Parts: sequence; structure tokens; C-alpha cells
Amino acid sequence: MDDIVKQAMTKWPNVPDCYGWLGLDSRGNWYMRDDRAQALGAFDSGKPGSKGSLLQHDKLIDFIGRNYHADDQGRWFFQNGPQRVYVELQATPLIWRLQPDGSVKDHVGRSASIQSCWLDELGHLFLQADTGFGLVHTQDMGQAADAVELGHWAPQEISSAALPVTFGYVKSPCLLQN
Repeated sequence: MDDIVKQAMTKWPNVPDCYGWLGLDSRGNWYMRDDRAQALGAFDSGKPGSKGSLLQHDKLIDFIGRNYHADDQGRWFFQNGPQRVYVELQATPLIWRLQPDGSVKDHVGRSASIQSCWLDELGHLFLQADTGFGLVHTQDMGQAADAVELGHWAPQEISSAALPVTFGYVKSPCLLQN
């Protein structure tokens, strides 16, 4: 977490949490969800405009990534100064990118050590790592298939509905507001 964020948390300890305003899609892209986007439905509803606006500012994206964590209830958030901005997830809290050397990084660039591999009924591939649980990016499925064929990963079957409970994450934190 950035030092400036830690300092702000100490200075203003009672800032209310923010829900519904930030989303992470299944390709690792961040979306800002204003009132209009939220009124169109859930982040993962598939309704046009409900995702909001794609964030494209590199420094803001990097700042979000450095300050992206989970709480003890499995709700993922971006610590924005003293305020927690809870993230709506289209799929999982992490999106894995496979590297040319066979290593794996999450969508914010953190390296991970893979512990297990999972396949749902839709053919989506998921990895549990030392840093968390996530979906393999669609562009990396060829390389992932190679890893499976070489015996590096042995996918276990799981239903997509069971993923959040099994791996302890909340797709829509606004449903669990305190």
C-alpha cells in the first residue's frame, strides 16, 4: 500500500466506504461506474452501459493496482486514501496473465506461485495461487493449454456457481454493505 494512502488513513480514520463505483472485468480492465451506469444494472449484467467507463489513465490504473486488497469477508477493494472503494467483479478478483517464460502474473503485475487449477462447465480456466484466486485471461488460453498438456497443471472440475464460496471472494460487495 502506498505511504500516502497509509498517512491519509491515519489522518481521516472514519471516512465511509464506497460501493458500486469501481468494477473489474474478466479481462483485467477497470471501469468507473457513475450513477447512470449503476442505474442500468449490475456490473456483470451484460446490459449496455452498465459497466461504466473504461479507465485508461495509466498512473491511476497503477495506483489502483498498488492499493488493491481484500478484506476478511472476501470483498476486494481499492484503498483510495482513507476511503475503501469496493470493487464489483465480473468474474474473479484476479485475472491471470501467463508470461512467455511460463511464470504467472495477475492483472496488476504481481507474480504468483500456482497452487491449483480449476475448470468450470463453461470452459473457463482458473488458478489458485499464493496471492489469490483468478481467471486465466482469454488471450493466454493457448499457453495455458500447453501447461496442462505438459502436466504443469491438472485442472479439477468445479461449477461456476461454487467459485465465490469455495475461494472466498464476493463478486458484488454492495450486496454485503455494513
